[in-house]
Amino acid sequence: MALIALQQVGKTYRRRGKGQPSIEVLKDINLTVRKQEFIALMGPSGSGKTTLLNLIGGLDFATSGTVNVNEIALNTYSGKALARWRADTIGFVFQFYNLLPVLTAEQNVALPLMLTKLGSRDRKQHAQNALDVVGLLDRAKHTPAKLSGGQQQRVAIARAIVADPEILVCDEPTGDLDRGTAEEILSLLQILNRDHNKTILMVTHDPKAAEYAQRVVYLDKGSLVSTAESTNENTDTT
Repeated sequence: MALIALQQVGKTYRRRGKGQPSIEVLKDINLTVRKQEFIALMGPSGSGKTTLLNLIGGLDFATSGTVNVNEIALNTYSGKALARWRADTIGFVFQFYNLLPVLTAEQNVALPLMLTKLGSRDRKQHAQNALDVVGLLDRAKHTPAKLSGGQQQRVAIARAIVADPEILVCDEPTGDLDRGTAEEILSLLQILNRDHNKTILMVTHDPKAAEYAQRVVYLDKGSLVSTAESTNENTDTT
């Protein structure tokens, strides 16, 4: 069953000012993503990878076509309804960790729960549970400055999963990490996919990172040019 379905999706940005040309970033994208699938989105800079991720995550709307998640057309949501849907359904992981420097790891992870009806004790418990999943419960009281880059990304991942979203969208999650640390993060994403039933879409320029996904989707000049199942030994499909 398709969890995510894009049909004839296009995205065009219209520049301000008379006579300014429009920029077509995506055109006629057809893509389905199954529940609990781990997909890598690859392509050269400017190919539309991050734009596609933003459409699926409800951060932007398609100019044409439909983006459906769990059979819900995202263009039917707006304002508070869309924000609530994102909070319940999507977890975001970025290249740069976007942690607040004055807050501890536990407090950073608990931030998304401020939008819920949970009390402070429950928010704290949920944050600790998420940190435990990423192996950083013993760093719960540390601020970002006292954590390594890899540890900060783990905190960011804990923040992304603290509300138990069904989908994780990851934009270059290992782009700022050394190879060894990157592999630790990618292995963690595999565990979240396999053991915690997360559907993951990951933008990456790194072929080594893409090897951890189950399927690789290639974009070029705004078009989907190919999609292939991974056959690499790093792919864990058990």
